[in-house]
Amino acid sequence: MATTTKARTSSFSRNPLAGPTSQVPGLKPGPNGAVFLSSGIPDLDRILGGGFSLGSLIMVMEDPEAPHHMLLLRNFMAQGLIHNQPLLYASPSKDPKGFLGTLPNPMSPKEDRPRDHGTDQDKDLRIAWQYKKYARENQQGYDIRDSKLEYCNNFDLRKPLERQHFGGKHIDCVSTQALTLDVIHQRCSTFLAQSSRSGSSISCGGRIAIQSFCAPQCGYSDKDWDMLAFIKSLKGMVRASNAVAIVTFPHSLLSSSFSKRWQHLADTLLSVKAIPDEDKELAQLLTGYQEMVGFLSIHKVARINTQVPVVLEASTFSIKLHKRRSLVLECLNQAPIDGSSGASYGTSSSCSASTKQGSLDF
Repeated sequence: MATTTKARTSSFSRNPLAGPTSQVPGLKPGPNGAVFLSSGIPDLDRILGGGFSLGSLIMVMEDPEAPHHMLLLRNFMAQGLIHNQPLLYASPSKDPKGFLGTLPNPMSPKEDRPRDHGTDQDKDLRIAWQYKKYARENQQGYDIRDSKLEYCNNFDLRKPLERQHFGGKHIDCVSTQALTLDVIHQRCSTFLAQSSRSGSSISCGGRIAIQSFCAPQCGYSDKDWDMLAFIKSLKGMVRASNAVAIVTFPHSLLSSSFSKRWQHLADTLLSVKAIPDEDKELAQLLTGYQEMVGFLSIHKVARINTQVPVVLEASTFSIKLHKRRSLVLECLNQAPIDGSSGASYGTSSSCSASTKQGSLDF
């Protein structure tokens, strides 16, 4: 009698149907079936556990004293154009399309080098990584643009994005000065519908960037309930699509109650603040104070398909310009007792000033 053998299965067997979403430029798989889209800042992606969750709403509270929120928007938008992702940009300026000319360009392989800090083992790994990178560069037919299809790039804020990254992409620029909320809502709905049809269910990651949503230049700036309804609707549309929306707003122009409502609607809530000029107390408290341009605070992180809370290494990070060109986020480190300052590259084990950073949250 012929016997049939049944394949032995195990809970540790690999699922052959699990497609590698990491093959899609600009998207990265996360835990519990979540998919991440890069923020355009490598350090921010690392802090958030992978980047912005696909289908989430990110709210950024602006600093009324300095436009540091524009740094986040520039990198976010430039990263999307590098990955050929659809982009919708809404701004209270009269010519929002002109803002595209200020987007930064990705660094070349020779410029995109790790920061010189870490253990000797890390340095050896970096040397091997550099050797592999230069070996690819010396190959015949190597194109720098091929190396830029990484999940997240380091951008040179001093160089504008090359024109080749604007060709053949779905880019929509909207001025919110003369438009009603209904028209802006319709533009967002149309954009999300078009970006969903432009690829498969997982291969397209659209990006929506709305700057200074409640700015006085907008005709709807005094319609608090209408703006709140718009944010609720936008959150629902983004959640049902393969896109990420960033909305920056000057929270100081809102009443306390409405500001809290807006913050509650955010899946990920960030805030930026400029460095006070010649703050002697901060200069004595923090190392590397002279290199800082501002602070980034993380108040909430999106959690998709899970209820497990996020435990961050810190809630407030310093914003620095590495070699005056690329954005770097670092933990706040307490300065030496003698008050001298120096280069500080914080890690999860070196956030010694985290207990004193409560005064920097805003």
